[in-house]
Amino acid sequence: MAEEQKLFTVTIDNITIEVAAGTTILMAARKVGGDVAPPAMCFYSKLQGSGGKCRTCLVEVAAGSTADPRPMPKLVASCRTTVMDGMVVKNITSEKVKDARNGVVEFLLLNHPLDCPICDQAGECSLQDLSYEHGKAGTRYEFQRRLFQREDIGPYIQLHMTRCILCYRCTYIADQLTDTRMHGILDRGEHAQISTYISKAIDNDFSGNMIDVCPVGALTDRTFRFKQRVWFLKPLNAHRNCDKCCGKVTLWNRGDEVFRVTTRKDEWGEVESLEDGKPAWICNECRFHKKHTSDWVIEEPRKINRHSVISAGHYVNAVKPPEFIETVNGGRKPRHLMDIHEVSEVNKPNVHLNELPRSPKTDSYEK
Repeated sequence: MAEEQKLFTVTIDNITIEVAAGTTILMAARKVGGDVAPPAMCFYSKLQGSGGKCRTCLVEVAAGSTADPRPMPKLVASCRTTVMDGMVVKNITSEKVKDARNGVVEFLLLNHPLDCPICDQAGECSLQDLSYEHGKAGTRYEFQRRLFQREDIGPYIQLHMTRCILCYRCTYIADQLTDTRMHGILDRGEHAQISTYISKAIDNDFSGNMIDVCPVGALTDRTFRFKQRVWFLKPLNAHRNCDKCCGKVTLWNRGDEVFRVTTRKDEWGEVESLEDGKPAWICNECRFHKKHTSDWVIEEPRKINRHSVISAGHYVNAVKPPEFIETVNGGRKPRHLMDIHEVSEVNKPNVHLNELPRSPKTDSYEK
């Protein structure tokens, strides 16, 4: 008989839940959902070893556990810290966390260019959302930013190293999803950059997934560059029989034209899981070569968070809120409450506007 899994009780922003032992604070907060879940730029639950680099998920541990209720002296990275029984965590209820996250966002934007008007990632960029929620309007940085030349690291991917925040996601996915990795981190410190070894091209069958895991616009799809803005496109769930991958994708259409194909992502911006629990990565053939609706079986419109700019103009399953004014006024419509044409003397053709009585204040002012 299988041994029952031990559950820990943890309180996050005054909300108490039970999670399995070994769960990180970040994953426990995601079970609560909403703003309680800290943002994450480098952590990716589908990639082993990710997390602990960007520090955007810092939280305050007000009580370590029931056995040792002392608070942790410093803010901790929630993606790498596991919960303990009786732990009390503060995220949005902590001023220390808000101030620290504000500083982290400022640090991430030190070298990041203002490319949002021309960047293909605009509208679905995690750094855009993070800077909007936790950033500042100005910058205190006075030095020259890092500059790199754009580099084609394969027939389908272009690398903008100036936008990179060194989250390492692309290197993790190359290690864990493909047989060979042709790129990595070169140099150290402020000279650190992602590049291919001796300018080798990345040409494996699953290299396109690096575009999906990149939280900023550092890795872009060369077949989609500058063609459309994502909020002008309509996302559709579709599938096809593919002998290399699961074949379950999101098509981004405008009319009958397919502009790009991506993996299906969940509310945290990560690739969805299949029925067997494995990530639904897709191959390059599905991503780059199947750009016609006839290649796919269209399932339904993709449900996008209503707060996203992508959902503007095409909500899925949206319900118009009821009008309560008729109920309050006994079934009378608002236009029946008062007919302004009958009340106002302005609408009478035989009355001139300059003959209407004016207020005493206006008369005294003219005098």
